[in-house]
Amino acid sequence: MSSTIRRVTRFALWSLLAALIAAGVVLWQNSYAMDEQRVSIRHGGHTLKGVLATPRDGRKQHGLVVYIHGDGPVDATHADGYKPLWEANAKAGYASLSWDKPGVAGAPGDWLGQTMDDRADEAAAAIAWARTRPDIDGDRIGLWGASQAGWVLPKIAARTPVSFVIAVSPAINWLRQGRYNLLAELRADGASPARIQAEVTRSDTVRRLLRRGASFAEFVTAMGGEANGMTAGRWGFIAKNHTADATRDLPALRGIPVLLVLAGHDVNVDIADTERGYRQALDPGGALTVRHFPDATHSLLKQSVEQSDLLVTLTALLAPRSLFADGFLDGQRRFLTEVSPASY
Repeated sequence: MSSTIRRVTRFALWSLLAALIAAGVVLWQNSYAMDEQRVSIRHGGHTLKGVLATPRDGRKQHGLVVYIHGDGPVDATHADGYKPLWEANAKAGYASLSWDKPGVAGAPGDWLGQTMDDRADEAAAAIAWARTRPDIDGDRIGLWGASQAGWVLPKIAARTPVSFVIAVSPAINWLRQGRYNLLAELRADGASPARIQAEVTRSDTVRRLLRRGASFAEFVTAMGGEANGMTAGRWGFIAKNHTADATRDLPALRGIPVLLVLAGHDVNVDIADTERGYRQALDPGGALTVRHFPDATHSLLKQSVEQSDLLVTLTALLAPRSLFADGFLDGQRRFLTEVSPASY
């Protein structure tokens, strides 16, 4: 065998070994200390397709964290992004329940047809289902919700008893949040004053259209014939929900332990406005805990990771727990442990 052939063979063998090691690392890092099962929940004449993740601790009953998604077409696992959080819950003795939004991953319906009240009804039905299960402690069921879920969480608590709430990057007022997000993204892009004024003027036009209940066709006409990425379904969703304001619903959380999680690099939500709203509504009850993560983005990912698509992908494959801001996962576990200790 020539030296060239030997070198090629060695290179091929080492490449194969490296690929096997990498595959093993990916498999190991994406394995979680919990069991998952698909579940079906009947609600309003259709079926919610969900996932129930339970701890591997030998207990016959567990508390439950019910997940309420943010905006967008989210499936039950949030493309596996929830799994590190579910694992943290499992370490505290809690199961986790989540489901595909209507119309996502083959689920019936269309999430764009929902109001925030519809979403709350859906979650209340899921909690009622969970309370019928012998492996779930019906007295230790709480909520986890991110972003848009901030308008849903207190509505759920007004419908059915919950033991705690974890609110991650929630907003208070839909229109204020939209304006904050618009300006924050323009500043991040280094937009000129002229561009900022043009975008604000366009946003004001959209608000006037929403106030008078304009159709999608009227929106397109007002935008000069350009939909600018808007769809008829999305316009209908915004039209149904743009008056959302958590201020009037937050009192339903008084006396319930609430963990409010806020990110230092949040361009979606004005965290000062959110913290002020939660403190005004809930501090008198003495059950509010606020945690700031200065290095995190709206999704509680590390800002240093999220700014690179490549780094997000590599971290998700090789160290998915490291996607999140330092202390976020452990803080969630500690909150659950302290708020309602598991019974043995």
